Amino acid sequence: MADDTVKVTGGAEVPDVSPGAGFQVFVDMANLHNKLKLLNYDDEYVMKWRMKPISRIHFSVTTNPGDQLHAFIALSAWLFQKGGIRFEKPSEDDDQSVLLQNIIAQFKKLGHDITISASKLRSGSGESVVYILNRLADDALKKISFTWRLPEKPDELPDADDSGPKDDDNEIDANKIDEEMFNRDTDADEYEEDEAILNMEALTKLGLKSGSVGAAAMSEPEVRPELIMESTTDATEWKLEVERILPQLKVTFKAENKDWRARQEQRLTYKSQIATSLKDAEQMLTRFHTDIAKSLEKITTREQYINSQLNDHVHEFHQQQDLLAQAKQHYRHISSGITEKSQQLTQITAELSQIKEEMEETGQNVTDGGPLVKIKKAIEELNRDIIRVDVRIAVLEHTLMQSKVREKEEANDEKADYLLNELEFD
Repeated sequence: MADDTVKVTGGAEVPDVSPGAGFQVFVDMANLHNKLKLLNYDDEYVMKWRMKPISRIHFSVTTNPGDQLHAFIALSAWLFQKGGIRFEKPSEDDDQSVLLQNIIAQFKKLGHDITISASKLRSGSGESVVYILNRLADDALKKISFTWRLPEKPDELPDADDSGPKDDDNEIDANKIDEEMFNRDTDADEYEEDEAILNMEALTKLGLKSGSVGAAAMSEPEVRPELIMESTTDATEWKLEVERILPQLKVTFKAENKDWRARQEQRLTYKSQIATSLKDAEQMLTRFHTDIAKSLEKITTREQYINSQLNDHVHEFHQQQDLLAQAKQHYRHISSGITEKSQQLTQITAELSQIKEEMEETGQNVTDGGPLVKIKKAIEELNRDIIRVDVRIAVLEHTLMQSKVREKEEANDEKADYLLNELEFD
């Protein structure tokens, strides 16, 4: 069983912590808020950095994680700077994961033992966030050499004495009370009575009942108002009680806007103030009027002098303007002719481009050796055909000659046989 747990009768284990431990983060956050006030947080952080002020429970509960995370990073950067560590002011475009890692690394460099990961700080609230900010605030307070002073015990108030000085604020002016009561009586519709009025008729019927004795209750006779008015209180005790509650007996009268007397006094006050201010304003306005009139006279005189000195230049300027107008008119006339010439040039350029293309095609055809090669190949093929035809002709001639020789031999043989035959018959 862990050390921080206890075992109850039913066998269940409960943590051995205070029931208010869950609210410790609010206490730490309140301490952090006080430390920020000591570091002049309102002027140097809220005003100069233009950041939203944080409340006393800003980082204690999760409300808006995005805004709280940005506020945590910005406040940490400001506390690092207050502690003498260089840390740039973050912007909304920066990578928040990198900034959290930098905060943890710088926090460890300060010598603080921390095992918190950047993922736990993502919510921008909780005990880890408040712990880091508290430690940074402590370092910043050490940097500015701030020390907590011991509590000062207030001096005891001296006992009030009748012969001592009286507090003017605690004195009641009877004249003012009479005047206020008179105003209330005359303007009854404008005031509301909040206090109860003492009913003397009911007071005469007041009687004090005694407690019951035995089974039956016995009552004392009625006490008349004459008997009530007789005081039985000791004078010393009465003075002590008066001295005790005297600081609380302050009568204040609030000025009512509906009171015509207050308005009349206010009107007279404003009238005197306006009259005093009007004299000063009249003097200042008169002086301003005189200065402005003198300045206008000087400006008019200077303007006339400048005009007299610049007459020749103005005349020359007008002449130059006339020459410029003539030059512009001549330029427009020439520009119209240039437009026509430009169109003709464009047309001639197009025709020249077409002729150049035709010449290039003709030159390519003239310098092209493809047809000549084809002619040579055709001639070679014709020569080969002629050779083949000559061979065939020679073969045919040879065959024809052999056939003629054979026929002649046959004819000779037949003639020889015929001659032989004829000889035999003879």
